[in-house]
Amino acid sequence: MQSTLPPSTSGLPIRAILSLFKLRIGVVITFTALAGLAVSPGASLTWMQLIVLTLSVLVSSASAGAFNQYYEHDLDPLMARTRTRPFVTGEIKHGPVWLVIIAALTVLSVGAAWIALNAWSALFVFLGAFFYAIVYTVWLKRRTWLNIVFGGLAGSWAVLAGAAAADPHLGAVPLALAFVLFLWTPPHFWSLAIAFREDYKAAGVPMLPVVVGDQRAAQTIFYSTLALVAASFLPLAFGLGPIYAIGAVAGGFLFIQKAWRLAQEPTRKTAMACFFSSLVQLTLVLLAAIIDARL
Repeated sequence: MQSTLPPSTSGLPIRAILSLFKLRIGVVITFTALAGLAVSPGASLTWMQLIVLTLSVLVSSASAGAFNQYYEHDLDPLMARTRTRPFVTGEIKHGPVWLVIIAALTVLSVGAAWIALNAWSALFVFLGAFFYAIVYTVWLKRRTWLNIVFGGLAGSWAVLAGAAAADPHLGAVPLALAFVLFLWTPPHFWSLAIAFREDYKAAGVPMLPVVVGDQRAAQTIFYSTLALVAASFLPLAFGLGPIYAIGAVAGGFLFIQKAWRLAQEPTRKTAMACFFSSLVQLTLVLLAAIIDARL
């Protein structure tokens, strides 16, 4: 039987598919949605609904990631971090058929959420993909250092997609977690941007370190991290308890420590340490929220 995939996709190695759809990022986004579900006071989902929610968020995130690479195929060759992406290397042929595939995946994920869950959850699934693919990638990334501030809302929408799946009337805890995700993304990504500042400068992308320099960017990361950690305690005021508090304290302490060291010595090494600490902090906060809410 003749393959229906684009000419260069038949027999693609798994690595190329994982890279194109940014599935590692998709897994993180899906985790935030499951955290939003866990802390929502609404009704429990059936196993089928839970599977639909998980796949809807994962697929919509993957489609947005693929669009990001499709749209930025002219920038990616200019950056060491992205020049091995499949559209750049030719491992996957860049062509309009991918726009059809990406659109179909987005429609499928949003439609499945609408049918199996509800319209509000479907809307938040859509907004997550829209903010990353269009708001961040197309509208903001090449124009302003605020790109990641607003583009980073993709994670916040995922939290709300999970919460709305259980109860469209969003509670205070999932809203607080969505706010935490909003504040988390800038210091997380700006740390990476310091490590790869020359890449972004060569590509003409106005990331914060390119615009203001590493020292001021590192100081901004530190103060942004303080605001994030302070906000991470908000769920305690709305019902989460000691398990969540332990996760928020442990993760916050680590992130602040690494952000402080970055502010004192903005180097690639301290920037990457700060970047990885942000992932640990988010994991601890979300995992603690899930455990605390479900015990």
